[in-house]
Amino acid sequence: MNDWELIMTMIGEKATTDITISKDSKGLKECKDSANEGGMIAQHTRKELEAKTGKSLMSDENYLHLRGKKKKSIIEHKK
Repeated sequence: MNDWELIMTMIGEKATTDITISKDSKGLKECKDSANEGGMIAQHTRKELEAKTGKSLMSDENYLHLRGKKKKSIIEHKK
């Protein structure tokens, strides 16, 4: 993860936390709605910055080493 990817993740998580607290979200539906709102804030921030800089903030290097490999399921890890 590059610096900007980490920062955008943190923005989304902090926005989600603050929205959840301010709305006093309870239950799956309300918390999911808060998470979607927090994610949209991070997405808008990323897109605006990319438009201003003219370059992508996201790295090409993420997870390329996993392509073509079978991912182990959670069940396999528990055995």
